[in-house]
Parts: sequence; C-alpha cells; structure tokens
Amino acid sequence: MSDRAGAPWYADRPGLLALAAGSVAIAALVVAPYLNYVLLAVILAYILYPGQRLLERYVSSTVAAFALVLVAILVILLPILYLLSIAIREALQVVAAIQEGTIGPDAIEGRLADVGYGVELEDLYAAYQEPIATGLQGLATGAVGIVGGIPELLIGLTVTLFVLFSLLRDGERLVAWVCRVTPLRPAVQTELLAELDRLMWASVVGNVVVAAIQAVLLGAGLSVLGVPAVAFLTVATFVLALLPLVGAFGVWVPVSLYLLAADRPLAASALVVYGMFVSGSDMYLRPALIGRSASFDPATIVLGIFGGLVVFGAVGLFIGPVVLGGAKIVLDTVARERWDAAT
Repeated sequence: MSDRAGAPWYADRPGLLALAAGSVAIAALVVAPYLNYVLLAVILAYILYPGQRLLERYVSSTVAAFALVLVAILVILLPILYLLSIAIREALQVVAAIQEGTIGPDAIEGRLADVGYGVELEDLYAAYQEPIATGLQGLATGAVGIVGGIPELLIGLTVTLFVLFSLLRDGERLVAWVCRVTPLRPAVQTELLAELDRLMWASVVGNVVVAAIQAVLLGAGLSVLGVPAVAFLTVATFVLALLPLVGAFGVWVPVSLYLLAADRPLAASALVVYGMFVSGSDMYLRPALIGRSASFDPATIVLGIFGGLVVFGAVGLFIGPVVLGGAKIVLDTVARERWDAAT
C-alpha cells in the first residue's frame, strides 16, 4: 500500500482510462467528416461572440444566439457563397477563353506589339504549356467538384449553423468544462487561453479582415476600370493578400499588363497608382486593427496557410496559422513548467 502512496491517481484506474480514450476516439471519428464545418463555426463564433455578450444584456442567451446565427447567414455566409459562385463562373469563362484561343499568347503578344512592346510570349508559353494546362484542368475540375458537392455543402453548412448556435449560447460553459477536464494548473490554463485568444485575434483580424479590405478596395477599382472577371480577381486578391510579400501585387500587376496590352495605357497607369495604394494600406491597417505585437511570423503564416489548406480545406486559410502558433505556445509552456519543476 505504501508503494502506491505516491503514484498518480490514475495508476489504479486503467479501465477508466481505456474507456475515456475509447470514447474520445469514437467521438473524433464522428466529428472528423465535418471537421472543416465545425472549425468554420468556431471562427464565426469567435467573431460574433462580442455581439452575443452585448445582446444578452437585453434578451436571453438563446434569443441572442438565434439572432446572431441569422446575422451570420444573411451578412456573412450568403454574400460569400454568392461571390464565390460568380467567381467560379468567371474563372470557368477565362479557362474556356484560353482553351479556345480568345485569350492566349498570340493575342496578348499582338496587343503588346501594337503599343510598341515586342515580347516573345510563344516560347515562354511553350516552355510552361504543360504545367499551365494542368493548372487550368485542375481549376475546371475543382469548380465542377464544388458544383457536384452542393448537397454535401448544404449539410455541412447546417452543421456549422447548429454548432455556431451552441457555441454562442453555451460558449462560456464549454470553456469552463474544458478547463475542468484539462489536467493543468488554473494559472497555466488562463495563460494558454489568453495566448490562444491573441492568436485567433491576429489570424481573424490581422490576416482575414485586412485581406478582405484590400480585396474589396482593389475589386472596386477594377470594377470602375471595366476589367472583366472582377469577382474572380477579388477572390484571388483576398487569397493572395493573406500571404506575406505577395498580397494584392499578385493581381493588380498582371491586370495592369493586361490593360496595357489592351491599348488602355491610362487605365493601366491608374491601376498601378491605385494598386500601390491598396498594397501599401497593409502597413497602416494591420497595426491599427491588431497592433504590431500581435502579428504572425511570416513563415508561420505561409506554412500554416498552405498546410492548413491541405489538412482542413478552405477553412485552413484561417485555422492553419493558429494551429502552428498554438503548438508553439503549448511547447513553450511545457518547457517552462519543466524548468520550474526542475528548479
């Protein structure tokens, strides 16, 4: 009996531990098919939770959560789905134009020659024809896959809305339960929650909101200039603006070249000036929204975005950097706790 006096509490409860591990594993299998949509609900709940606390001063938590779910549908989800549907249609039209030769190296080369720029694009296109064709085929296949997966998308969004409602209404109780079942000291739990909150704020506000503002600004400018496929270019701007050192440059520079090739030098010059303003706005928007101390390391952003896309799908754009940053925070905490225990 004395030999077990200093043993951990779970040493003589192997059956309970096995039951807990099995329950968690089965629950993970149930959640896994819709993990992307659950994570989307977590992001939306994080964004809308301040509104939940505000509304709870006047109405019940259930009514407040229901109202915010409606807001998420009408203000966030439906506009995004509508924009994506237009972007996909425009992308398919661009692919069809390239395949038909309406937009191709010969046409662009002829336009450039007309305005005095002799550029040999045929050889360049021939050198990269195979990867270009593969990319276009992948884009078309992906678009068809999205259209074919509409029933699954509707089911997934239904899961998102129900999870979002539960997180808004019972979020505080869920956090309290997680803290209760997590075998960590309260001080460590408080620190981890604060750091994770900082990471989520930096990811959602610092990356997503800034990228969305830049995409809307550039999209509005492209629309004024009469550039085709504005919705597709706006979505592309949003994705590229999430990446450090790329940003809106990846869209307005080639579009400026397109306008120049289309014998619209004034519009091309105007887009260069406006595009530089949009790209430069990052230096002011990000510190104003989150402060410089909450920014991500560029390597964490790039690896988190691309790795998150592979693992979590589209929602990985936002979750990937948080996962990497959260892993670093946890490891730092473990190292500090081990050092404190050793000393």
